[in-house]
Amino acid sequence: MTPPEKLPAADTAPEAAPTSQHSPTPPSADAAADGATGVGQAAAVSAASATSAPSRAVTIGWAAAGLVVVVGLALLVQFLVDWVPDVSEGTGFGGIAKAIEYPVYAIILGFAGNAVLTATGLRDRMAAAFRTEFFIKVGLVLLGATIDFSIFVRAFGPAVVQACLLITAVFLFTWWFAGRLGVDDKLRALLATALAVCGVSAAVAAAGAVQAKKEQLAFTATLVIVFAVPSIFLLPWLANLMGLSSAVTGAWIGGNIDTTAAVTAAGAVAGEEPLQIASIVKVTQNALLGVVAVLLTMFFAFRAGDAADPGTPKRITDPAAYKLVWQRFPKFVLGFLAASIVATILGQTMSPELLEPRLDAAKDIQVWALTLAFVSIGLEFKVQSAKEAGWKPIVVFTAATVVNLVVGLALAAVLFGNFQM
Repeated sequence: MTPPEKLPAADTAPEAAPTSQHSPTPPSADAAADGATGVGQAAAVSAASATSAPSRAVTIGWAAAGLVVVVGLALLVQFLVDWVPDVSEGTGFGGIAKAIEYPVYAIILGFAGNAVLTATGLRDRMAAAFRTEFFIKVGLVLLGATIDFSIFVRAFGPAVVQACLLITAVFLFTWWFAGRLGVDDKLRALLATALAVCGVSAAVAAAGAVQAKKEQLAFTATLVIVFAVPSIFLLPWLANLMGLSSAVTGAWIGGNIDTTAAVTAAGAVAGEEPLQIASIVKVTQNALLGVVAVLLTMFFAFRAGDAADPGTPKRITDPAAYKLVWQRFPKFVLGFLAASIVATILGQTMSPELLEPRLDAAKDIQVWALTLAFVSIGLEFKVQSAKEAGWKPIVVFTAATVVNLVVGLALAAVLFGNFQM
């Protein structure tokens, strides 16, 4: 055991007045030294507590300021939705203004706010308030209340078939093509899962399953956002250009855009009916995330051999596999289904005079939650992360996105071509 180090000069006498080597130290001196040490420790603890308390207060203060920014921009979005069509009526822009939905304003204002906050050095301090995932999950649960459960039941079969086929095709292509370019296996898993299932959430689940590096997860999440944002506007425009039905448009959007937030935004741009089908298709894909995570965990565990975690499931029937599926399962899907079931039951048992105001209130809250989410998409985006992307994963992501678009459109047309809303 190493003896404790001596304290600096306070424990030794000054050289100008040396003490005898045989003279015992007076008890009072030891007591004074112990007392001084105790007082010093107490002062240090007190100082640390005093420092941490203001630090927490400052953090909460910045988060509150960020929330004010998000809500303020959402209020401005609601204002623009009504004001722009009014002032542009009778002009050449009037028709276009009426067609612009709130997600467009929200994302544009989010990026504008991002630029201002980044330029002033405030963005990272307020980042705790930019909760895209939270807002989108609240909005999707409430969206369930506006969807008749019978639509979900009829769309569920085609949605499951589309999800299984599309996830398999996109995952295998991405995994193969990334391997051909020599991309690291763990990064391949993240890219393939993010593209095939549900974007950032899938990448997070895959990162835990394959024990990927933080940098690989951040890189994949950046690519997801960079590709998802343009898709919000591109896919509804292409669907309109090709004259796709509402059901096919929604199924194409829900199956192709990686993040749930961007799917909801694109669906809202395309219209109410495409939004409903897009949401059903996307939550079906989300529900399969747990299965994909289990398979990835088992695959990498087998490759690791004896180094694998003893708790890793060895078969899909192992209890550990079921537990892992439940851990990865997105719980908001249950809220989405429950809201749809409750609203459908109330629609059969409650008079329209009582039910409609309540559904309208749920719809208003849903729009607000989604507006906050779309504003946060713009605020959360980091340009620097996009600049740090290497070329090989970008090529993989681009090629896999094209495959996703083509295969997804074919499946949507076959499975939802005759679907009636």
